[in-house]
Amino acid sequence: MSTTRVHLLRAVNVGGATLPMARLREIAAGLGATDVSTYIASGNLLCRPPADPDGFDRALEQAIETEFGFFREVISRDPGELQAALDAHPFGTGPDLSDAPYGHIYFLAGTPEPELADAFVARDFGAGERLAVIGRDLHIDYPVGPGKSKLTAASIAKGLGVPGTGRNLRTVAKLIALAG
Repeated sequence: MSTTRVHLLRAVNVGGATLPMARLREIAAGLGATDVSTYIASGNLLCRPPADPDGFDRALEQAIETEFGFFREVISRDPGELQAALDAHPFGTGPDLSDAPYGHIYFLAGTPEPELADAFVARDFGAGERLAVIGRDLHIDYPVGPGKSKLTAASIAKGLGVPGTGRNLRTVAKLIALAG
């Protein structure tokens, strides 16, 4: 039996890319997933995928593109991987996450090359962001919130050589609780 995984979709229900969560659940179930649920309308799908999680992610991407006409990466992690990423967040979290009110983890589709990661985290995006690449996760601290930053999905994908999708620390913690 497969375990619950969290499938994170990049940039849905923003910028005209509308994807109803009820339909996302139906698509996932149609692809063979069980125990399907979503959390908030930003593309957080929790389910037990069929035997091959990566194959399920690619099938989900294709089904969404076919039906809705836009491509969005699907990046999945199991609850242990999410917890490890949250535990590794280097910019303070505290037991209630209050130490990092604008902390985010940007889950990457792969592990960036070390040279790209080093160059990327050394860049200045103009709002005092602190960045760290740990494995296949980009950790971000936005001292004044993400709205003031010039750090974008496009700049991350170009700079690190892999796409991804970000979630704030509270959302990551909630997804861990729901998946566990």
